[in-house]
Amino acid sequence: VPMGVLSCIKYLMFVFNVLVFAGGTCLSGVGVWVAVDPAGFQDIVATKAVLRAGAYLLLAVGIALALLGFLGCCGALRRSRPLLLA
Repeated sequence: VPMGVLSCIKYLMFVFNVLVFAGGTCLSGVGVWVAVDPAGFQDIVATKAVLRAGAYLLLAVGIALALLGFLGCCGALRRSRPLLLA
């Protein structure tokens, strides 16, 4: 495989993992926002129990995505297979 192709794949994986990291960070931010100030979202979700559970679910999924995106970025830059498989 030519070296240019491997370099392109490396940078594409890095960019994709940055997007996953940014999405996870945004999802975590929305989860924190809903958990702290649920008044703005009461029109969308009728019951408070569902709203609180949804906020913590968004927060957990966002943190998991941000962590996976960060590990993927590190793995793509260092060409580390264990970090990319995490």
